[in-house]
Amino acid sequence: MDISGKKAIVFGGTSGIGLATSKQLAALGATVIAISRDPSKAEDLPNGVSVEACDVTDEDAVSALLSAQAPFDILVSAATGGSRAIGEFSAMDMSGYKSSFNKLWGYANVVRHGIAHLPDHGAIVLVSGSPARRCGPGQVALSSVGGAVEALSRAVAKEIAPKRINVMSPGLIDTPMVPLTGSERDAHYQKLTGKNLIARAGSADECAQGIVFLIQNDFVTGTTLDVDGGILLS
Repeated sequence: MDISGKKAIVFGGTSGIGLATSKQLAALGATVIAISRDPSKAEDLPNGVSVEACDVTDEDAVSALLSAQAPFDILVSAATGGSRAIGEFSAMDMSGYKSSFNKLWGYANVVRHGIAHLPDHGAIVLVSGSPARRCGPGQVALSSVGGAVEALSRAVAKEIAPKRINVMSPGLIDTPMVPLTGSERDAHYQKLTGKNLIARAGSADECAQGIVFLIQNDFVTGTTLDVDGGILLS
């Protein structure tokens, strides 16, 4: 796909990986609509990127927004859908485990109501995470949700061809979700990534490059691209 001149909708497009994706798509000539639960927090957006408000877990709101923005060529969701439960499954509050799946429900809303507005050359990209296939301590909820996202993509790919849908799976990424600063932040990431093949945290830009690849390469669908510093092999 030649991204220049295309229209892209990016849910979660004002922070972290979503923001980096919005910027890279705009730099390649796309008109980008970045979707945020709270557009007032959006900052550092380049020309070619506008912001709309929407909560991905509100199905009616997602449907209305996508209908209003149609037609579009590219649909990306990097929205987390809310909080995610961490800890041992045997001691986990099940309401926390269930709420972790808001990410999946949000993705399902975006895909379900976006398909009809995509042309045959259109592309969808979702974001999972390395715990889907390499679950670390306390990551049962993350693993469950990520695995479901990847399964959803593979199943939907068969139904919507020649339209395409793929997943980008990041490893540990340095994003604003970690509140630490300075040396404490550096020590945090060094501790968590020391055994990785590439022993550092990834960047939102590196993940966005993976998303852009999945959009541009017309021969890729129903797959998961790992941008994880080799964590699956560590």
